[in-house]
Amino acid sequence: MNKPTISKISGPVIEAKNMLGSQINELVRVGEEKLVGEIIRLERDRATIQVYEETSGLMPGEPVIGTGKPLSLELGPGLLGSIYDGIQRPLEIIRSKSGDFIARGTEAPALNREKRWHFKPRVKNGESVKPGAIIGTVRETETITHRILVPPGMSGKISGLSEGDYTVNETIAMVSGKPLRLMQEWPVKKQRPFVEKLTPSELLVTGQRIVDFLFPVPKGGTASIPGPFGSGKTVMQQQLAKWADAEIIVYVGCGERGNEMTDVLTEFPKLVDPKTGKPLMKRTVLIANTSNMPVAAREASIYTGITIAEYYRDQGFNVALMADSTSRWAEALREVSSRLEEMPGEEGYPAYLGTRLAEFYERAGRVKTLSGKIGSVSVIGAVSPPGGDFSEPVTQNTLRITKVFWALDAALSERRHFPSINWLTSYSLYSDETGAWASENVSRKWPSTREKVMALLQKESELQEIVQIIGPDALPPKERLTLEIAKMVREDFLQQNAFHEVDTYCSLEKQLGMLETIMLFQEQANELEFPDAEKISELDSVQKISRLKFLPLESFRKETKRLREQILKEFKELKKKEEAGKKKGGEKQ
Repeated sequence: MNKPTISKISGPVIEAKNMLGSQINELVRVGEEKLVGEIIRLERDRATIQVYEETSGLMPGEPVIGTGKPLSLELGPGLLGSIYDGIQRPLEIIRSKSGDFIARGTEAPALNREKRWHFKPRVKNGESVKPGAIIGTVRETETITHRILVPPGMSGKISGLSEGDYTVNETIAMVSGKPLRLMQEWPVKKQRPFVEKLTPSELLVTGQRIVDFLFPVPKGGTASIPGPFGSGKTVMQQQLAKWADAEIIVYVGCGERGNEMTDVLTEFPKLVDPKTGKPLMKRTVLIANTSNMPVAAREASIYTGITIAEYYRDQGFNVALMADSTSRWAEALREVSSRLEEMPGEEGYPAYLGTRLAEFYERAGRVKTLSGKIGSVSVIGAVSPPGGDFSEPVTQNTLRITKVFWALDAALSERRHFPSINWLTSYSLYSDETGAWASENVSRKWPSTREKVMALLQKESELQEIVQIIGPDALPPKERLTLEIAKMVREDFLQQNAFHEVDTYCSLEKQLGMLETIMLFQEQANELEFPDAEKISELDSVQKISRLKFLPLESFRKETKRLREQILKEFKELKKKEEAGKKKGGEKQ
């Protein structure tokens, strides 16, 4: 029988012959250097393979070796704090082997085979265990206790279980004659099972005011951040990764520029988790797949990220996945599709682009796991439409699937307004659910305050159109006042400095306190019969409102109490002056 060999090479896509007995999505080793590849098409004895490494130098006739299993990840203790490429090769270990660039054919286990973990059992020998059951724990980092699960598909009576120090590859127990290890493997393109999908309702607190208050995403929700070059997508993603109140963060840099990914890789290890005071990397997994890495590995990277996220979800954790950016992933799909000579769809993307995007985002959600715990995966994907054109296929297909749309605006970023989320075109379909949660857990005033702010910003937009035609002086006093109050909301609340030590994160209490103070100012101003917008904007309290966001929470509480008293006092004096003016006017008549 002839051995499998390469018969045709087209960039990252190769064709191999004599492949009878192979399976679709099977992992193979290609060429003398044993490059990693995956079978994506089978026809008689010929297989089409996408190679996850650089293919230059490959020749027809070189061997192809099947592994008999799909592209799978190693899941177990040691994932947190690690930096992987798109197919879960540990970059730090590879760097020590091959230098700053990954040499072709370089292999390294994703999880450390030598490190020993102290395992504490939660079940007893002789007990019956089901798939997904938690049989024990390992202290993975100072902040996260890793729960060891029975892999899906394995069940029965457990035996040979004892407390002790084990490597991830050693057998810790037997389940109906099958060995159970700290580590398990799972195919990246197969969704991990769960009992029930629940409605996401609990707010994913990000500390970003425009996100949490106006366009919220819950734990288990999906969000997209489309925006043109330079509008702040990557900074926004990094802010969410730093401050979101998920227990586990998975950050996927998919096809991004090398210098941006370098910033992430150098900055994250230095960041301190505000909740625990420990390094943020202790609860983070980074997947780096820069634009100069092989295109097929870019296509695999978001599946790698979502599989790791699902694994921690199954342990009962809330996980946040940042995918930056799905446009680069879609471009990888397009390139591989063109090599396969498939019929192109809109703008050259494959006809199945929408299906693949849906398969990815649908793996998000809040679920009841096989062990009975509640876990969630929140997916936030950046989209980079060419020229900021939101009508292009990746953006449009993403918007059909995700329920939160944070539209980044080039005009706002040019005015140095960050985050440059356009409050008129963005939306969140989770507002009712998260509003109900905030009413119970923060304040009953949360939903009504949000409605007032959205109405104010909408009114400002309508007035701005009139101002452009007739000028601001032609507006009635009340309308000019509306513009001044809306300006306070935009500049003092919606604008947020990601690089300021205090303003980079804003708690829910502080967010509501800031808006309630601005709304109190508006209510008092509206009680004036003939408000003078210019005089009102010169009040001392206006300057103090603008400084609230830079105050730490304790100082903020004291200052807002004093400031609200000052606002009432200032407007009381304005009302007296207004009444005195009326009397004088009446006496003259």
